[in-house]
Amino acid sequence: MSSVLKVSDAAAIGLHAMVLLATRPDKLMSNHNIASTLKVSPAHLSKVLQRLSRAGLVRATRGPGGGFAITINGAKKTLLDVFEAIEGPMRPHDCLLAKSICGGKNCMFGSLLRNMNREAHAYLAKTRLNQLNRSFKSAGIVG
Repeated sequence: MSSVLKVSDAAAIGLHAMVLLATRPDKLMSNHNIASTLKVSPAHLSKVLQRLSRAGLVRATRGPGGGFAITINGAKKTLLDVFEAIEGPMRPHDCLLAKSICGGKNCMFGSLLRNMNREAHAYLAKTRLNQLNRSFKSAGIVG
């Protein structure tokens, strides 16, 4: 399926995993449980959770009964913080090509790409994980 907004699988998994963990801030969730809920590869999820752990957004507890939980600091973070923990700094590009051939002066899309990039960046920067708990709850993903 094609979409105008392109986000890597890793970023999509990370964003969803963080919102899921934010719905249960005091509970550990296993890699298997998160992967099953999100319908993603446990191996890919594990790599994403490692990045989020290194960024201080989740904490990992090893052993039987272990798993992952969002950190207190992580719950206050924005979607942009999560995205950048996985992908690095977000640098919106106002052209579909790697190097603009028109110099931005006569873009076939006018200011559409620039405006969409700014709007997406602004939304990610202002939306905190702890604001999104109800999105998974209302969808019946978590109880």
